[in-house]
Amino acid sequence: MTNKQSAAEQAVTGPPAFPSPAATVAPPAPGIELRRVDVNGVTLNVALAGAGPAVLLLHGFPHTWRLWSDVLPDLAARHRVIAPDLRGFGDSTRAADGYDAGTLASDAAALLDALGETSASVVGIDAGAPPAFLLAMRRPGRVRRLVLMESLLGRLPGAEEFLAGGPPWWFGFHAASGLAESVLTGHEGAYLDWFLDNGTLGDGVRPHLRDAFVAAYTGRESLRAAFSYYRQLPVSARQIEAAVASGRLTVPTLAIGAHPVGAALERQLRPVADDLTARLIEDCGHIIPLHRPAQLLGLLRPFLADG
Repeated sequence: MTNKQSAAEQAVTGPPAFPSPAATVAPPAPGIELRRVDVNGVTLNVALAGAGPAVLLLHGFPHTWRLWSDVLPDLAARHRVIAPDLRGFGDSTRAADGYDAGTLASDAAALLDALGETSASVVGIDAGAPPAFLLAMRRPGRVRRLVLMESLLGRLPGAEEFLAGGPPWWFGFHAASGLAESVLTGHEGAYLDWFLDNGTLGDGVRPHLRDAFVAAYTGRESLRAAFSYYRQLPVSARQIEAAVASGRLTVPTLAIGAHPVGAALERQLRPVADDLTARLIEDCGHIIPLHRPAQLLGLLRPFLADG
């Protein structure tokens, strides 16, 4: 390491500092650099590409940074793209705690600091949307533009129709401490296939991406970390309620819906956002970046360019 290179921002030069099954998958495509960045008490595995105004991409479950594989090269033509594995996911630290949206938002802010970015457009989907929202609420000067996709924001009003039959079945299964990882260890591939197939309306994802996701979620400790996000949802909901009770969302925001969340996220955001644009992508499953990347880019390009 030279004097000019931060210890928190070193390119990968050897195996990860801690074991991870995801380390055995195919390397990233040309033009994408992987770095291990120390932030907020954990080490994040981060994919970086391109140059220009920063765009921070926050994935959900059951994904890693590879969720953005089909949109990352296009975005990198105009932006510096930063796509981490969230705490506990992929090749990032399987932390004991810190899976609430507020801590994940602090991870994101610390990552921007470590990479020398004073601000970024932030894009969050599924589990990545609540921390993206809290980052924009708590530190609006750090977020130029905000994109939220296929997620709910705690208990904010507006999702009553979506939740009329109760939350999705896996929320309760994942939230029960120790249960899901006990049942699923050894059956990770079959379980993730259900989410990958349903999230693309039966189309599935390409085999090398499917294998990368399965590798990232294989093993009891990997599952425990992933399900910790669900076990912290009540804490995250309280953090979101506190944020909207003390202020408004002033950052220009784009809400994108598909199946199954649809317009529920827009309805939650509309009463609290000063500048909200909402779009639905037809015939699109929950995993928008892999199922309908061209349609997603058609929305992201002009929105991010305005910032």
